[in-house]
Amino acid sequence: MKREGDFQMASSTLIVDYSWSGTTAQMAVDLQQVTGADKVNLTVAQGTFPPDMFATADVASQQLSSGNLPTLTNGLPDFSHYQTLLVGGPVWSGKVATPVRSFLQQLGAFRGLVAPFYTDAGNPGGYEDDFEQLITQGTFVMGLGMTAGDLPRDQQVLRGWWRNFQN
Repeated sequence: MKREGDFQMASSTLIVDYSWSGTTAQMAVDLQQVTGADKVNLTVAQGTFPPDMFATADVASQQLSSGNLPTLTNGLPDFSHYQTLLVGGPVWSGKVATPVRSFLQQLGAFRGLVAPFYTDAGNPGGYEDDFEQLITQGTFVMGLGMTAGDLPRDQQVLRGWWRNFQN
């Protein structure tokens, strides 16, 4: 079984996720079980975001307005070893969470498939449109959104979504 952060080209797919509350992290773990992909969690400095959801939304809004996105504190693999990136994060005010946005800016010349998976509180807003605009070189593939209430049955849904990449 692959361990998080084990980048030994065991897979042509990489799962990258940021989770504020743990919901997206659970979806990423389940997705790794379905796909067998390598996986890495995106991290930011402790204290970057407050524990309150509404206060976090305010911080993220300020980050977007200023263009001062959070710095990722973990190492990232060489993306050239992968054909597909599955990128997970929470929906923040209908937008891509700022740590995920920071990651997408680091993709550089990655030309493979890039698909979002995301968690929301019931309304993803324009998340996928926002995500697609952040992909500069790769090929955007329609994503999969879920709520915390969907997670108990997500394995079947994740398998169905993953089949789209097998064709």
